[in-house]
Amino acid sequence: MKVFTIKKRRDFLKAASELKAVVNGVVVQAASSLPGDNNQNICYVGYTATKKLGKAHIRNRVKRRLRAAARAVLPVYAVAGTKYVLIGRHNTADLNFAYLTKKLTEAIKDINNQIATKNEAK
Repeated sequence: MKVFTIKKRRDFLKAASELKAVVNGVVVQAASSLPGDNNQNICYVGYTATKKLGKAHIRNRVKRRLRAAARAVLPVYAVAGTKYVLIGRHNTADLNFAYLTKKLTEAIKDINNQIATKNEAK
């Protein structure tokens, strides 16, 4: 699956208004695809870290770790056409990377279950 980066604010806001999964180290928000979308083999991901985490070098490290974890997890577990936003938490910069990817995988699976439940309800 190809993973493209979200760059527009409206896409971040759309993801914030729909689905959410919180795990140790990362918060994942997602906007499921519309039923008419033909986004075969494509998903979108954005990264963010608030100023509450610390100075710029800490926020940059958090986003670098999130990008690396997303490169490992999203091609395998992402749902086509979905927009994911990964938000760094206070301990993202200090967690063991294997643990971070494991937790990100759990969050993505939780989001995928929410998407499936939402689609079944329609």
